[in-house]
Amino acid sequence: MTPAPTRVYRDHHGEFSVRPVEPAADATLLHSWVTHPKATFWMMADASVADVEREYRRIADDRHHEAFLGLVDGVPAFLMERYDPARVELVGVHAAEPGDVGMHFLVAPTDRPKHGFTRSVLRAVLSAIFADDTVRRVVVEPDIRNTAVHRLNAAVGFTPLREVALPAKTALLSICTREDFTNHESVEMTTPYRTPAHTAVAHLNPHDWAAANRLLLTKALSEFSHERLLEPIAQDGERWTITAEAGRVVYSFAAERLPLDHWQIDADSVTCTVDGAPRPLDLMQCVLDFRTELGLSDQVLPVYLEEIASTLSAVAFKLSGTPPTSRELLAAGFQAIEAGMLSGHPCFIANSGRVGWGVHEYQAFAPESGQPVRLLWLAARRDLATFTCSRDTSYDEFIRGELGAQVDDFAGQLRAHDLDPDDYRLIPVHPWQWWNKLSVTFAAEVAGQRLVLLGEGRDAYRAQQSVRTFFNTSDPSKHYVKTALSVINMGFMRGLSAAYMEATPAINDWLADLIAADDTLKRTGVGVIRERAAIGYHATQFEQATDRYSPYRKMLAALWRESPVPQLEPGRKLSTMAALLHVDADGQSVAGALIDESGLTPAQWLRGYLDAYLVPLLHCFYRYGLVFMPHGENVILVLNDGAVERVVMKDLAEEIAVMSPDTPLPEAVERVRADVPEQVQLLSIFTDVFDCFLRHLSAILHQEGLIAADDFWATVAQTAADYQCSEPDLRARFEQFDLFAEEFALSCLNRLQLRDNQQMVDLADPAGALQLVGTLRNPIAGFNS
Repeated sequence: MTPAPTRVYRDHHGEFSVRPVEPAADATLLHSWVTHPKATFWMMADASVADVEREYRRIADDRHHEAFLGLVDGVPAFLMERYDPARVELVGVHAAEPGDVGMHFLVAPTDRPKHGFTRSVLRAVLSAIFADDTVRRVVVEPDIRNTAVHRLNAAVGFTPLREVALPAKTALLSICTREDFTNHESVEMTTPYRTPAHTAVAHLNPHDWAAANRLLLTKALSEFSHERLLEPIAQDGERWTITAEAGRVVYSFAAERLPLDHWQIDADSVTCTVDGAPRPLDLMQCVLDFRTELGLSDQVLPVYLEEIASTLSAVAFKLSGTPPTSRELLAAGFQAIEAGMLSGHPCFIANSGRVGWGVHEYQAFAPESGQPVRLLWLAARRDLATFTCSRDTSYDEFIRGELGAQVDDFAGQLRAHDLDPDDYRLIPVHPWQWWNKLSVTFAAEVAGQRLVLLGEGRDAYRAQQSVRTFFNTSDPSKHYVKTALSVINMGFMRGLSAAYMEATPAINDWLADLIAADDTLKRTGVGVIRERAAIGYHATQFEQATDRYSPYRKMLAALWRESPVPQLEPGRKLSTMAALLHVDADGQSVAGALIDESGLTPAQWLRGYLDAYLVPLLHCFYRYGLVFMPHGENVILVLNDGAVERVVMKDLAEEIAVMSPDTPLPEAVERVRADVPEQVQLLSIFTDVFDCFLRHLSAILHQEGLIAADDFWATVAQTAADYQCSEPDLRARFEQFDLFAEEFALSCLNRLQLRDNQQMVDLADPAGALQLVGTLRNPIAGFNS
């Protein structure tokens, strides 16, 4: 039986794991690697398959030499050997010390090299070796002529010692200590300036920029028309036009109009002319062409253009190189899917503004960059920091679970400054937030030792689509960390309120208890990943100077959210629900790939998905007046052979609301109760679910010929009707809030951002901020007669 691989490392290239080489089973594969012209320095060019098997059987029998096959996302990709340099290879030429380990590695030859992949392999190899706590130094002896490997070794922490004569080569003896590797890895992770200037803007080339403009401008024409900011005029056949500047500027395209007034525009058909002459598609110029129709003020316009430029840059980055197909993305795993989304929020056009980031910071911290990040840790004076946690843990237990022995290291640092660790609480911080905000704006807090910088945590994290939330790639069973980030993105400064964080664990405990006690919700399998702990810092001078909604009160806070990985049943996979709206460069969708993988008919697959996703939302609304913000990034799908088995809800304390006065709430949870006018309460389903997610999924499946739009909505209607039949005691609520009404108000998201892209919703009155423009015909109206 082939031994199970051991995970050793993860970055944007995927999950790296190793298993012992099996000489007989692996000989043919390894022969193709070691005899390849690119493996010259491996010195086995003339070996036969039998020779390779014989050599690795010899290594397997040697107590002082081991060989491992390396895999990336389960696919063989490299070879690694480790040996005792006191007994193998370097006997007589290296004075081996206790804790020394020798190493060789070989990357599988390929005709499609990936930028930075070899360095990632070397990091994975070193991570595997240093996982053994007894190892102090790694020793290597590459051929003196192999200058590429010398540069690579230097980049990860190796120091050359001297040239040595070995039987088959002259080698450059080099060593890497555990500390050197850790320090180089930390610099790689948290210093955004590591990317060479020209490399950082490689995606800003005419080809990828034009493709990004075509993709995003098509989306803009569709969504602005949907929100009735623009009014397409029908021409011959299926062609439509929109004009600006008294008819001088003409945008023309082919489109199909689908339910919910969705404009399904053929991106290849979009053209722009000025005075009859063709003009290249340019989204920023399009915004200027329609600035009056879009209602852009002189104050908002330049910032909105900056957000559009940033979003275009993000799309160009995703399109550069060779983006994975939808099938490849699914096969790559949970975090690769998270980084692979092409279009961001399906409704907002400027959805990757990240105002405040430079391109180097984008390369380091954007989720689509897929780079590992180490969080910085501060000690905050206890009387100024509020920590709260779920009832099943405590501060000491929780923080030690996240940091392990590093808690003691941080305590030692505080004592070295003559500070008592018991007087402080530990807070994780986004590196950008420290360098650009806290070290400046909170300089007085640092100078007064109310805040003390401790350094980096040891775990590597990966940014999620929400930008400020991180998944622990060193130990996926540990918690997500959500940090304050003072950048403007999609209509808000992405800070975290210290005061708001205080009730977070209690809200999550209440919600988890509610779901666990409800038989209908249990039948759907819906789950939540709780935000189990939160901490916020109160900078007293800024709190004296501002109201509770000020961004100055949201600069230093964090929360920890459970990982879904430990809850995963055998054979299941995870995916962000946002992936269902992803379409690759070949026009193939993730949703279509899942349907194909499941072996179900499209209608069967859709019904299973709706039972898992829509039914819990309907039940929470009708039974408790409880609503979520269930967009794609806030929902995780649990997949079983391509079928959606159940969903997991996240981002709970900031996003849920209880609109029914009849639902009892503990005092600590009362914050989530919202006074919302009855006539707009059902928009939590109509807008957030129907219009902002299912509308787009329906269009994708319709476009691929999998499920016609009318059949899609008929399935939605049947799912809702079956749910209502199963809960007869809620009949009065069903009549009060008629899910099958003929029409509902059109609530426009882009209009919010176009009006105010600094804070598009008044947090004191979110319902009052809604931009309601006319109505939409309900696509499930009439199905429940």
